Amino acid sequence: NKCMGKLFTILFIVISLVSCKSAKVSGTKVAELSGREIIKLNKGASFDQSVIKATLSIKYKGKADMPNIIAGLRMVKDSIIWLNFSKLGFPVAKLRLTPDKAEFYEKIGRTSFEGDFKLISQWLGTEFDFLKIQNLFLGETLLNLEKQRYQVSIVDEKYELRPKKRNAIFDILYQIDPSHFKIMKEELKHNEKNQNLTILYKDFNKINQSLFPKGFSITAVDGRQKTVIDVNYKNVQFDVPLKFPFKIPAGYRNIELE
Repeated sequence: NKCMGKLFTILFIVISLVSCKSAKVSGTKVAELSGREIIKLNKGASFDQSVIKATLSIKYKGKADMPNIIAGLRMVKDSIIWLNFSKLGFPVAKLRLTPDKAEFYEKIGRTSFEGDFKLISQWLGTEFDFLKIQNLFLGETLLNLEKQRYQVSIVDEKYELRPKKRNAIFDILYQIDPSHFKIMKEELKHNEKNQNLTILYKDFNKINQSLFPKGFSITAVDGRQKTVIDVNYKNVQFDVPLKFPFKIPAGYRNIELE
């Protein structure tokens, strides 16, 4: 929605003005590192494969609940994200995303959509574009850590990064695991407007020497509306031949956005 879009715009401005600070460590085995060192190690652990194929188990709770959905994921990094949704073994919907376009159709209501990322943002409860959705699936931060400077503390044996100069309106934090330096939690809060986006990762597997998430959950609150999406990965493969079949059937009704 428009409010969350403004949130991301203002956050980009605010976090570009803050500076680094070394970690404060007390009674913990986690090594003391500066924000710059943590960000460098996080970048070194970034996902380095280009072609991904996986099966997803998804539970969605929002304006309309969609529990126990299975999806086939196919992705070429920075190029295309393709999802084929099914329930009880029957295909029910398809989604194809490219950096400039979102396309979707579902068979039960015979509806479709072609356009920008407004529909996807409504589903996820906050504003997303292609890169943010890609980063979400791959276990990377939504925003570029290298453009930000933080103070660092240690919470629950993880590095917690916050802007050194706290904004009066917005709160932002990241939690990074010191064992592999992948993001484990990402949170954006607008307390006054009761808007909150939280992403939690369920640890990471090493597959072909690459760290890939076991799954993640995303919780978005905007006033009284709460969206919760829980995703678990199965059968993850890299560097396999892929096709991306997609054709909206004739006679489907186009979804009208508010």
